Amino acid sequence: MLRISSAAATRTIRRLRPTGGSSSSSGKNLHYSPITTSILSNSNTHKNIINTTTNFFINYSSSGFSSSSSAFYSTTTADAATGSTNASSSSSSQVDFVAAEAEVPRLSSGNGDAYAAIELALDSVVKIFTVSSSPNYFLPWQNKSQRETMGSGFVITGRRILTNAHVVADYTFVLVRKHGSPTKYRAEVQAVGHECDLAILIVENEEFWEDMNPLELGEIPYLQEAVAVVGYPQGGDNISVTKGVVSRVEPTQYVHGATQLLAIQIDAAINPGNSGGPAIMGDKVAGVAFQNLSGAENIGYIIPVPVIKHFIAGIEESGNYVGFCSLGLSCQSTENVQLRTHFQMHPGLTGVMASKINPLSDAYKVLKKDDILLAFDGVPIANDGTVPFRNRERITFDHLVSMKKPNETASLKVLRNGEELKFNIALRPLQQLVPVHQFDKRPSYFIFAGLVFVPLTQPYLHEYGEDWYNTSPRRLCERALRELPRKAGEQIVILSQVLMDDINTGYERLAELQVKKVDDVEVENLKHLCQLVEDCKKENIRFDLDDERVIVLNYSMAKMATSRILQRHRIPNAVSGDLFDDQDVPNIELACSS
Repeated sequence: MLRISSAAATRTIRRLRPTGGSSSSSGKNLHYSPITTSILSNSNTHKNIINTTTNFFINYSSSGFSSSSSAFYSTTTADAATGSTNASSSSSSQVDFVAAEAEVPRLSSGNGDAYAAIELALDSVVKIFTVSSSPNYFLPWQNKSQRETMGSGFVITGRRILTNAHVVADYTFVLVRKHGSPTKYRAEVQAVGHECDLAILIVENEEFWEDMNPLELGEIPYLQEAVAVVGYPQGGDNISVTKGVVSRVEPTQYVHGATQLLAIQIDAAINPGNSGGPAIMGDKVAGVAFQNLSGAENIGYIIPVPVIKHFIAGIEESGNYVGFCSLGLSCQSTENVQLRTHFQMHPGLTGVMASKINPLSDAYKVLKKDDILLAFDGVPIANDGTVPFRNRERITFDHLVSMKKPNETASLKVLRNGEELKFNIALRPLQQLVPVHQFDKRPSYFIFAGLVFVPLTQPYLHEYGEDWYNTSPRRLCERALRELPRKAGEQIVILSQVLMDDINTGYERLAELQVKKVDDVEVENLKHLCQLVEDCKKENIRFDLDDERVIVLNYSMAKMATSRILQRHRIPNAVSGDLFDDQDVPNIELACSS
């Protein structure tokens, strides 16, 4: 996925809020800046999420994302236990690029749509009850207390239930109930796509499927077409239907996954608990409700059909969620005349300038800094980074990138030193140096002599509180936002805390620093650090940290101390299970025992 930022862009604050489920957001600040920092929120941790991809976001006033905007978006969740509101993505694009003189879209009208939606929904829409428990990143060997949340979902072909990812994020137990039934049925999560905020559930009980009918996916609605949102929002236990019209279609920030994907803005009320419910147009699904605009009335967002189909197709083809592709570029608009003249863009040429290239991307092999991207798959790119979309609409061209299948090739037309070139680049999802989210997985950690080592993630920074962007260690925060990976598998490993003992007295103030080397060997990731410690053959082991700080420990004494420190703090293991294979277990246990 590609985002573009104007050079003069300033940080824009928005508040987004998912509308139901276990990992919704509680209305935190969303920041956009020239270096792609987008601060988002996540309900499980009640902290903001910052999108630190290497992509830049286009700031242009016609889209409502101007740098001076102060609108707030948010997502919400219905909490089953307390009744409180907690702030909690087709194999190919279904978008047709048409000329400006294309046929004017039809307008749906009449209350018949709402009534038809009710009839369809009664045999398809379900209420979802989720019990979830999120990890404690300061104490990564344990979870936080469990919480109960509610959301909505609907049946699709293949005896599957489609809902939002934030409805079942960090789940431990999921139940579903169909309309008109007092019985709750056990459901299993088949696949989750946190970037696109979609999940698929399956129910094994045959009784559940009696009289249940799947809903059919439609197309992207045109502006002012009527849609009916169906679900189970808080404030009642029965099914609810709200009606509205399509206000806008454009790439939008997805709060839960902190990604930029196509979304549809509607003026129907989307409330906590609505998340995962269908937005029905006619007799087909136009999208899935997932977030709303905090502080505004009746402004909600639905996930459009192309994103849904891309998610489902990836699962059907590979068996797992495959993600959304990225070029791995950060780009700058070329709206300034002097800038275009300098890069020999003669009149008639339009495009955006590559300013950063992710070393892990295939684009890194062929593109160069200051290349001007003129067209993507034959579609001309404007100076502001937009491409034609339907009837005289424009959207950012990152939508074209995101709708590509993993490993699919895209054609790029590039201007370099005044010469037009063409390249074919394979696209695929790219991992970030510092992950934006870590749903549905246990944190990694390694404890040696009371030193707790963890990889830097944004969920770890979220533990510093609501205002974590300002209260977390500044150096770690800046690295999370700006640094790019140099090679696959790279992590920033930090000394999270020091569990006090005689062996580490005097080192307690060295917490929250990055670990650079172990015995003069540069640390690649946490598993590498763990292996370096295990393979130590010297009398003393040395850790080099940020600020030229050094920790030196007697290796034999440190191994003995590890055992008693684990026992004292009731920590079951010195290393998380993801860091070793079966054959490595004996060595790790030996290093952590007396």
